[in-house]
Amino acid sequence: MLATAHTTVLLGMQAQPVRVEVESFRGVPKFELVGLPEASVRESYVRVRSALNQLGLNIGQQRLVVNLAPADVRKQGSAFDLAIASAALAALGHVQVESLLGTVLLGELSLNGAVRPVRGVLPQLMAARQNGMRHAIVPAGNGREAGAVEGLDVLVADTLEDVREHLRGTAPLPGPDLVPFAPCFDGHLDLSDVKGQAGARRALEIAAAGSHHLLMIGPPGGGKTMLARRIPSILPPLTHAEALEVTAVHSVAGLLPSESGLVMVRPFRAPHHTVSDAGLVGGGAPPRPGEVSLAHRGVLFLDELAEFRRSAIEALRQPLEDGVLTIARARERATFPARPMLVAAVNPCPCGYAGDPGGRCQCGEHRIHAYRAKLSGPLVDRIDLHVHVPPVEVGSLRGKPSGESSETVRDRVMAARQIQEQRRRKGLVQSRTNGALSSRELDVVAVPDAEGVRLLVGAVEQLGLSARAYGKILRLARTIADLEASRDVRSVHVAEAIRGRVLDRGFVSG
Repeated sequence: MLATAHTTVLLGMQAQPVRVEVESFRGVPKFELVGLPEASVRESYVRVRSALNQLGLNIGQQRLVVNLAPADVRKQGSAFDLAIASAALAALGHVQVESLLGTVLLGELSLNGAVRPVRGVLPQLMAARQNGMRHAIVPAGNGREAGAVEGLDVLVADTLEDVREHLRGTAPLPGPDLVPFAPCFDGHLDLSDVKGQAGARRALEIAAAGSHHLLMIGPPGGGKTMLARRIPSILPPLTHAEALEVTAVHSVAGLLPSESGLVMVRPFRAPHHTVSDAGLVGGGAPPRPGEVSLAHRGVLFLDELAEFRRSAIEALRQPLEDGVLTIARARERATFPARPMLVAAVNPCPCGYAGDPGGRCQCGEHRIHAYRAKLSGPLVDRIDLHVHVPPVEVGSLRGKPSGESSETVRDRVMAARQIQEQRRRKGLVQSRTNGALSSRELDVVAVPDAEGVRLLVGAVEQLGLSARAYGKILRLARTIADLEASRDVRSVHVAEAIRGRVLDRGFVSG
């Protein structure tokens, strides 16, 4: 008898439907698996046979042929187990073949028949729904994640026996425990904790309002890391669509906690400077998302930027420009989203005290030059906002924090984001934030007044700015105007934007 079950194969963030065809024959006992399976899929026979043995079925005495179609797509991972076992049950006559119609099955089987969680369930079920599946059976450990997929009847199973009884119609499987979508913030980190640093706090607000990349330059102990870790607290809460994207990336990476639903907090990723190229941008076999994708819709913080491998930093240029990362292999091509807000911190020299009025810097000129040469010029040029973070004055350390709270700043950030969204809805631009405005969109919504144009032209001529830096200044000026709810970009906005490009005037000022 021939039976068919449905599952999916994951490549990057994309899932492709797979038909699992199982046919039982009379003859010499044998198990054949065809359809370009990788080693992890070929090993499924052992897990499936043992799990079926727990149900009193000895398929070792049967001849079964399993075909994973389409045959030209390479299959990898253990999520095929449940579909293979269910199709085998139907092929052997223990459940009705019709019971598998319109149902996608995902899950790994243990030797005792338990259904174990697998990675990538959310994007696979979203693809299955788009391909016409009406029902899904997934491991109980993936239930809350799977329950976030609308338009699909999701059921959860603990064991293969539970699945068999459901397919027989004797004991229906339950649905997942759903968690209401309620985006939140880490209440332990608040911008009001930061003492002093009014200029840096202003830079954080501008960066958050327009989703601009930010570079902080200053000596050790000035609070660069403290400031960076509080940026998520002033960003708008995740929308439902953004939460789906973030959760899907973490699910594919295998970093979604068991029994977890949607990710409701903006990601904050801070890889160590020893991270490999693949760890930062993604790679491996099969391809997995790197830190730049795990920080999607959140913050990617690179502390001690000059200490990172030059090759790793250079690899960031393309995803930061395009918002997606494509990993091409000889036999496959995987794409991951990559729209984080990049925040980097760097010392002005190896010891960190270049330009210190107390003369504490012990670095020679050659050593300082070699240190600064580690910074990738093309990458720094792609960073919108550069800010000098000086040492905190002693008087500020002795007093209580007097700065605004994250909630107060976030309200202004959200108001500016709303203005940007209104422009998009009116059809003036397609980009959701000012940091992503194209050159053509800048000509529509970010044209300065006459004095602003004069300032900008003067800055270009005096500092020798690139065309990219010119556009960055206009994007910053548009965001500064939005924070003031100003329809027009005025000279005062352009002037502040130019001041936010300290690397265009030399490595550090002050």
